Amino acid sequence: METEEERSLRRRRRLREMKRRKRRMEFINRRLIPAAGLVILLVCIFWTGSAIKGQADRSRNGQQDVAGMSGGQGTAQTAIADAAGYAGLAKGKRKVEEPLPPEEPVPVIYEAHSSAVTRGFSEDIVSKYGIFIDLEEGEILAQKDSGVRMNPASMTKMLTVLVAAEHVREEQLDDTVPITIDITDYCYINECSVVGFALNEQVPVRDLFYGTILPSGADAAVALAVYVAGSHEAFVELMNEKLEELGLSETTHFTNCVGLYDKEHYSTAYDMAMILKAASDNEFCRELLSAHTYNTAKTEQHPEGLLKSNMFLRRMEDRDTHGDILCGKTGYVTQSGSCAASLGVDINGREYICVTAGSSTTMQCIADQTALYQSLLP
Repeated sequence: METEEERSLRRRRRLREMKRRKRRMEFINRRLIPAAGLVILLVCIFWTGSAIKGQADRSRNGQQDVAGMSGGQGTAQTAIADAAGYAGLAKGKRKVEEPLPPEEPVPVIYEAHSSAVTRGFSEDIVSKYGIFIDLEEGEILAQKDSGVRMNPASMTKMLTVLVAAEHVREEQLDDTVPITIDITDYCYINECSVVGFALNEQVPVRDLFYGTILPSGADAAVALAVYVAGSHEAFVELMNEKLEELGLSETTHFTNCVGLYDKEHYSTAYDMAMILKAASDNEFCRELLSAHTYNTAKTEQHPEGLLKSNMFLRRMEDRDTHGDILCGKTGYVTQSGSCAASLGVDINGREYICVTAGSSTTMQCIADQTALYQSLLP
């Protein structure tokens, strides 16, 4: 079985190779292809000019046809030589003034590791999969099949908002997006949880972010995906690219931004913990994941807006966790059972991540999370 150190090394090597391929393609697109195109263009221009000159010479003196053709050929050869000379100059210029861009540093990937203190879940934890991590030490304090593939359900939306946040500027948060028939049909056909936006309602991008997390609204998530990437499918490509960047693409792959069940939509408890860590490191995403309530903007369809809550956080705030739960996102589909990912802090300000999946009910999922915090926080 592959050790954690070997897995970490493989991820770093894959990221370095991915960066190298990207730089090579950027160099070809920016330098070699334009230079080659310019050479071809110059050859065509000189060749056309030579042909016109030869035709004019033949018109003035029919006896000069052969000489004209010979002159045209000479001119064309000169043009080719000139173009080749230009290419040589351009090539020399690239070597001197436009070298390959310096190698970009490989991004630091947060990873957690097992240690002598790592233990399994107690028998009273119902969830089939889970992990509990001390973020400061990067140490796994407890786990249960944390590397086994499972469906993450709506925990998927943590990556949805992270990818969207990285592609949306602050001044775009007040842009409005229409809730189209395609979006409402998608939610209805797949029996998704929704914020409750009306057909053709113009919704601010900011509300789409909050709507994706607090009520886990598929209408908000899909509208956000279309706004960012032009289509749901294109946005999912961005999500999988982000998984590569995080070093998680070998064990996590998504086919939708909502968390609907699909045999090719999968993750692990460990990977979901890494996604929550990445999302919580983004200031705006941390704000979304820590909001207990949010009121959407007033619109024609909803004159008072829509008041939404993160019920997981509101239920956890009344429980003894030996600290506070700062961020949270739940999920549920039949195939995955009840899931939750949370970020908590102890009385000393030390942060932890807890992910559980495959619980029997929503309340049992909350009970599992509470039990883990109680047993593992000082």
